[in-house]
Amino acid sequence: MTGFVHSFDVSTGVDGPGTRFVAFLAGCPLRCQFCHSPDTWHRRNGRPTTAGDLMHEIARYERFIKVAGGGVTVSGGEPLEQPDFVREVLRRSHERGLHTALDTSGFLGDRADDELLSYTDLVLLDIKSGDPATYRKVTGTGRLEPTVRFAHRLAERGVPIWVRFVLVPGLTDEPANVDAVAAIAASVPTVERVEVLPFHRLGAAKYTALGIPFPLAGTPAPDRELVERVRDRFRDHGLSVY
Repeated sequence: MTGFVHSFDVSTGVDGPGTRFVAFLAGCPLRCQFCHSPDTWHRRNGRPTTAGDLMHEIARYERFIKVAGGGVTVSGGEPLEQPDFVREVLRRSHERGLHTALDTSGFLGDRADDELLSYTDLVLLDIKSGDPATYRKVTGTGRLEPTVRFAHRLAERGVPIWVRFVLVPGLTDEPANVDAVAAIAASVPTVERVEVLPFHRLGAAKYTALGIPFPLAGTPAPDRELVERVRDRFRDHGLSVY
């Protein structure tokens, strides 16, 4: 089984619980205005890698990540562009006793079959916006409904979810949009937490290197007051917020 892997990293407290081996796969159907990794949009930006080769890399860190209460996260790009490869990596990781997480927008959630989800201990679900029109504006071509459908399917299977929401001043910060995301999250019983992620411009240099205009080049990061106000709106819906 071969997939296209852009890169991998070992991180703590960012991509799931504990210290994680994070595999970033290449290819994504969305073009989110705030994307900080445009270099992962196309599969050609990844290198062909077998599941065995990736597991060999994971094995180098296995003892460390187990002791640190972590595991393996498959991210992107959008990992569900390569569901067969993801299924195999999650299966092998699960068989080694490693906690597994899938970081996805849910837009391609229908591609995740029941077997793939049976090897998934946690889903990091990026809900770009709660208002369908804002969702299309944020993602370029995406639709909200597949993400909502995927979230409820996960809940039916009892899969824990951490919702992620990127807060962008002037784009995703409208109270009605925030409340819509919160309502979606509150309607899914296996959502354990919501992470409000302040927008940043750390990926701007990648756009320059690729010769692509950065849509949010003039957008500031949200100030602390806005971030806390948005977090409070999620808390008002009974959600645990970080």
